[in-house]
This record gives sequence, C-alpha cells and structure tokens, in this order.
Amino acid sequence: MFNQNQIYFIGIGGIGMSALARYFKAKGCEVCGYDRTETVLTQTLAEEGIAVHYTDDINAIPASYKADKDCTLVVFTPAIPALHSELQWFRSRNYLMMKRSELLGMISQNKQTIAVAGTHGKTSVSTMIAHLLTCSGVGCDAFLGGISKNYKSNLLLHNKGACPLVVSADDDSRYVVAEADEYDRSFLRLYPHIAVVTAMDADHLDIYGTHDALKEAFAQFASQITPGGILLIKHGLTLPVSADVRVFTYSLDNRAADFHAEDIRMDGDRYLFSLQTPHGTIRDIHIGVPGLVNVENSVASCAVAYLAGADERLIDKGLASFEGILRRWDYRVRTDETVYMDDYAHHPEELRFTIASMRDLYPGRQITGVFQPHLYSRTRDFADEFAQSLSMLDALILLDIYPAREEPIEGVTSKMIFDKVTIGNKCLCSKEEVINILKNRKSDVLLTLGAGDIDRLVAPIEKMLKNNLCEHHF
Repeated sequence: MFNQNQIYFIGIGGIGMSALARYFKAKGCEVCGYDRTETVLTQTLAEEGIAVHYTDDINAIPASYKADKDCTLVVFTPAIPALHSELQWFRSRNYLMMKRSELLGMISQNKQTIAVAGTHGKTSVSTMIAHLLTCSGVGCDAFLGGISKNYKSNLLLHNKGACPLVVSADDDSRYVVAEADEYDRSFLRLYPHIAVVTAMDADHLDIYGTHDALKEAFAQFASQITPGGILLIKHGLTLPVSADVRVFTYSLDNRAADFHAEDIRMDGDRYLFSLQTPHGTIRDIHIGVPGLVNVENSVASCAVAYLAGADERLIDKGLASFEGILRRWDYRVRTDETVYMDDYAHHPEELRFTIASMRDLYPGRQITGVFQPHLYSRTRDFADEFAQSLSMLDALILLDIYPAREEPIEGVTSKMIFDKVTIGNKCLCSKEEVINILKNRKSDVLLTLGAGDIDRLVAPIEKMLKNNLCEHHF
C-alpha cells in the first residue's frame, strides 16, 4: 500500500495510460499529465477534470506535484524517450516512478485477474468479456485497450471507493479484466486467474528479435497463471502450464475445440450462432456487432464469462447488447450506396481477416482501403505479408509510415509495401491528400485501416461521404 494521492502521467493520452488516469481520478486522486499530441481522448480527459498539457516543459508540472514528492506517483510508458525533460526531472529527484504495466499489475494483484493476451483480437475479446460480466451481474473492473461504445470509456468500475494504490480485496467484484499487452513484455507484470491467448503471430520483432522469442514470452505469461487457474487458448496453439491449471480451447467452428460455434448464420447483417461448451449447448446467440471475426471473438468471450460463473441465460442478452469498440469494425456510414468502416488493423493477418470478412459481407462490391503502416520496424519485417493482404482490395490508398515511438530506419518507407502490391488501382500519398483523392472517386465500400493517427481522418471522411449522399438525394 502506498500513500500517494497525486498521480502524474507522462504519455497520458495512450489508451492504456488514460484508463489508469480515469481509474485514479474516480478513486479521488489528483491526476494530470503530459502527452505529445491533443486528441479526442485527451480532450475527453480534460472534460472529466484531468489537466493535460502538450509541451515537454518542466514549468508545466503543477506546483503541488513539485512541492510534495512523497505524495506523488509518476507513471510513464516505454514509448517515452529517455531524454524527455519531464521524465528526467522526476528521475533526478527520486520520485516514485512506475511503468504503466507495473502499476496495472499492482492494481490487479488482490483480485482475480482475467488477462487477455494475443498479437491481435485482445481488445475486442477483453471488452466483450467486461460487458458480459457486467450484464450478467458477475461484475468486474476493466482496463481496456479501446473505447467501449456501451460505456463511452476504456475503464469500467464495478465499485468506486477511496484512493488506495492497490485495490482492496473487499471491493464488490472479485474480477479485474485487463488487456495483456505483449509489447515490451508488459504482460509479464500480470498473474492471471484466467488467461486468454488469441494469437501468437510474429510481431514486435523490434523488441523480441525472433518469433521464437515472442512465443517464449507467451509461455512465461502462461506460467504465471495462479494455482487452480484457467488458460483459454485458441485451438491450434499450445502453451505449457502447470499441472493445476485447467486448459480449454476455443475456435470459430472447429468441433475439436472445447468452445466453438455451430449453426452460424446471418440474421440481417448480424450473425447468429449456437455455442458449444464442454457441458452442453447455448443456442441462438445473437452478436450485436458485424463481422465473422467477431463470431470467433464472441466464442472466446462467452467461454470466459461461462467459466467465470455467468448465467448462460444472460450471456446471449449481454452479447446482443454489445455495441462494439471505437476503431474496431467501426461502421461510420452504412447505406445501400456507400459503406464506410474504420478498423485498427495494423498487422498483415488482421488486414487479411478484415478484408476477407468485408468481401463475405459485401460480395461483388468494390472495396477501397486506406492503410497507414505503423512502425518502421514492422514495415521492414512484414512488407511482403502486408502487400499480400492489401492486394485483396480492389483499390488501395497507401499512406506514409506512422513512426510512433521509432526513429526512421534508412531505406524503410511505405514504398516497400507499395511496390509489392499486385493490384493496379493503387496510389501512395500523404495523409493530407486523402480527402481530395476520395472526393474524386466513387466510394462503394471504403475501409480506413491502421493503428497510427489515421483516426484523425475518420470524422472528415465520414462528413464528406454523408455530404455526398445528401447532395445525391437532393
């Protein structure tokens, strides 16, 4: 237990950091912080009473945080450069400092943690799980990697209390749902009661070096499941666990998996399926969000809710009311003439699944994708795979690389992908040129894809398309 009641976040606009900021604000702490760029999320934090500034400036640190070191905790992310002035100032004065992952680990240590890991799918699955536990009455606190449309937040709190740094075991809900991020081995701060592993594709090779090293980290994560706990893993993947950990598998429709979907069918533009469990069948489950990938995500989420004790009669109701997550299969325009969907897909496998799912939903229609590569290292490591996935489109608008935490790598540009894409209808442009390009072409089915700042294009594209639809009809 710590006595700090002033929490300063360096990188407060990150999706994981902002959830923690909201948590401590809800618990009654003083919270503020720095981020490099103003976004909708940081604007929302400010509206909630969390001060955010956007210049790396020691003078912007509030006087109370400087005056009372013993009452201040500083939280930062690996994305913050070591030479960041504010970071260096706090370090030189020996403030209590923690990485985001370390703090999340401490918050969850006195509860039963449901940790969702995987190189893709973890945000959707963890958000679905949190919603199902909430709707079923089991309850949870949840730290999510996306903004839930149901709750308009990336934080769910079952019970608001005082401001302990470590949650009391006396809180009403015994579960914490957390997205377990493999980047920088952050997920190794968690010791879950229920661990979910959705995928172990090669990624973050700037951190791990090799795919085998990434798999070894997942194996260590699985070894940290608490005695008597559960591993739910996608069918076809394997991880070693101790003898007292129960292992269950899930799949979209592979009948060899412990949890899988059967009788998958369309009900309008949504899917309907029956869930096979180790003890029977839960029939006719409706999904509140589209996409075949969300059937698989739903299987995993329902499995966790089932294993956590949710009444199976409430699982269908909870899933049917799930509204989705911003930037995950996020429909912005959906008419007979034009469909526009925004998605966070930034790995070749995610792109492949998303584009293939849209083909299934809209057969025979022209699909245009606007894609922004994320990270120089990922572009370098997977240029061939990106090109293969993007060649599934009818037309491609490819943007410059979003560097995030990285410095440029010599010779690595979006052109590495562009030259390998096999479709003829493709162009390479800056983010600033996209709107004008789209204005001059008919949008049938349009996708924006990527994990960088492509989200800043979403509202302008949506506005443009809706204006075009109005002009067409009137």
